[in-house]
Amino acid sequence: MKTMLGVAALLALEVAASAQLLINGAGATFPYPIYSKWFDEYAKVDPSVRFNYQSIGSGGGQKQILEQTVDFGASDGPMSDANLAKAPGRILHIPTVAGADVITYNLPGNPTLKLDGPTVADIFFGKITKWNDPRITGHNPDLKLPDSDIVVVHRSDGSGTTYIFVDYLSSVSPAWAAKVGRGTSVKWPTGLGAKGNEGVTGQVKQLPGAIGYIELAYAVQNRLPYASLKNAAGNYVAPSLQSVTAALASAHIPDDFRFSMVNPPGGEAYPIAGATWLLVYARQSDTAKGQKLVQFLNWAITKGETMAETLNYAPLPPNVQARVLERLKEIRLP
Repeated sequence: MKTMLGVAALLALEVAASAQLLINGAGATFPYPIYSKWFDEYAKVDPSVRFNYQSIGSGGGQKQILEQTVDFGASDGPMSDANLAKAPGRILHIPTVAGADVITYNLPGNPTLKLDGPTVADIFFGKITKWNDPRITGHNPDLKLPDSDIVVVHRSDGSGTTYIFVDYLSSVSPAWAAKVGRGTSVKWPTGLGAKGNEGVTGQVKQLPGAIGYIELAYAVQNRLPYASLKNAAGNYVAPSLQSVTAALASAHIPDDFRFSMVNPPGGEAYPIAGATWLLVYARQSDTAKGQKLVQFLNWAITKGETMAETLNYAPLPPNVQARVLERLKEIRLP
């Protein structure tokens, strides 16, 4: 009898699982820690829906939403006018949270470095090749840096983390803007490529003398050091919830929600900060999925935002949350 009851219970679980509506998404690795948290928590709110999110990079997220192979995309760089023009329908940019790109490195003793934008640009140009170069030691007179080679690590995939980083480098280095420029994928002057924030994190941890850029949450989770950067006001600022919030507060956010927040004014603002977006079609093709997706988005922009700070992301300010909630009302079902 107990065996039969056990089998019946398992069958009931299987039926319940099969009855779940699956919503597929793909894209940015930058917000993966908080999106993963949101999907887990939302399963408790609405057990009838399950989210399958592939953390493949912002370039992949944009490509898949354009090809309609996912129900939503995710990107840390806003889609270009040219890409939006390829879409079979209107795509909405739904900002979710803001975070920081950090400069992380593998040096003896894990010192806290201070750097400025032009120095970082020239490291990633391959013009500064030694850790004890005067351009670096000049910002760090109290540190004894080694006479060892710098190993640059960058993303190999299409990446919103890259977009934020090169957007910043383009804003502080005219040479970078002219020769490399902005984009989710660029032609790197030097360095080793790695896939995802996870890949860059792993390479920096393994390679002595390495330097790379990753999202703050990955550095914190992996106990990697990261640099304080000189901001537009001339202050060295460490990446933190507070300094990203200060950067977000100074950002101009247009009606379509496509905006940059790198190198902002303000004495407390961290200079390599960026927002991340979910990409959804304004006219949904599936009624059931569209309803569940809109319900989730409303939850994320309200209840979900309260979880941002524990994972080192800055939540949207209340006035921006209100604007996003209004935008969600524009999503239409078949």
